[in-house]
Amino acid sequence: MDRHPSTIKRHRQSLRRREVNRAARSRVRTSIKNVEKADSKETAATALYDAIKVLDKATGSHYFHRNKVARIKSRLSRLVAIRFAS
Repeated sequence: MDRHPSTIKRHRQSLRRREVNRAARSRVRTSIKNVEKADSKETAATALYDAIKVLDKATGSHYFHRNKVARIKSRLSRLVAIRFAS
């Protein structure tokens, strides 16, 4: 590795950002899985609400593109509506 001070600082920053990005992606994936594994209409609605909140925060922090988040939210909403239609 280079000994240049800016390179050392840049490496430190990249490691820090990597951890933050991994945590954000993990939160999103967990919230999506909670919606998918919901077994009743009430738990699915609550999980969907929480997932939308987490996704919107991830979009605001630029972890995900807004179109990708919109697509995920749409798919989750459709999944809950179809699964608990009756």
